Amino acid sequence: MTTVIGASIQIGLVLLLGPLFEGLMRTLVRARIHSRQGPPILQPFYDIFKLLIKADVQPTTSWVYALPPVFCMATILTASLLVPILGEGILGQYGDAILFIYLMTASVVAIVLAGAMSASTYAFLGLAREIMMMLTVEPVLIIWLVTAALSAGSLSLSDMAAWNLEHGPSVSMIIAGLAVLLAIQAQVGKLPFDIAEADQEIMGGPFIELSGPKLAMFEWALWAKQFVFVAMLVQIFAPWPDVAAALAGSVALGYAVSVLLLLAKVLVVVVLVALIDAVNPRLRIEQAMIYFVSIIFLAAIGLAFAIVGI
Repeated sequence: MTTVIGASIQIGLVLLLGPLFEGLMRTLVRARIHSRQGPPILQPFYDIFKLLIKADVQPTTSWVYALPPVFCMATILTASLLVPILGEGILGQYGDAILFIYLMTASVVAIVLAGAMSASTYAFLGLAREIMMMLTVEPVLIIWLVTAALSAGSLSLSDMAAWNLEHGPSVSMIIAGLAVLLAIQAQVGKLPFDIAEADQEIMGGPFIELSGPKLAMFEWALWAKQFVFVAMLVQIFAPWPDVAAALAGSVALGYAVSVLLLLAKVLVVVVLVALIDAVNPRLRIEQAMIYFVSIIFLAAIGLAFAIVGI
């Protein structure tokens, strides 16, 4: 029963905070840099509500077309339960980093399936780019988590965060974490790596023929994914300070302060992502490939240090 309650609270937080942080990115960073007022911070919620009540126009009558948005949201919410947001990961005893990688990759597969069911050429271009980005970006995440697992001696995300909290930053984690930070724009689909959607070029890519509730589900899932990924990053890479231990006499207060500190760290990373998104043009595909080859090499250096115990 406790697990069900904790999972419900954490899923609710992810669903609320994903769009909220997207609204903060739009209003507090991007709009200010572009010298405009920008939309309300709650605009993502307004967009979701507007799409949910719109007509669900689709290019095919097959019921299978309704599955990818639901599958995308389900995989991301399940992955969020492995991340130590409210203390240890809610489902940490049932899954580890391997499952987390699988679920996050499965969310991309859902996007590819949605594009493959469309009859639009732009959708096929978008899904091809999505696959290409997945094959170049996912290795960075995998190498980083393997580096953390070697250091912690465990594949559990909670154990990785606990080890880093106890031992402090290591050379291998710093190098591998830097590689993930350099790749985070692609992980969350922001400029200069929003190549798969590229509104000015292929008009949304895999999402071009989606509308109504299906598009709302996808957008909501991607905003949730953005929050989950950043939360996972800061909890493993920078889990300090250990508020729960300092407030051991008050468990509830310790958890509350820890969550607030987590949100503050997520906000810092989100502002950085929004800043890069606002001041950079989109890269060409070949430029992105060259960039990620160098990032994979940097992550591999961190893995090498972890293997030798540094």
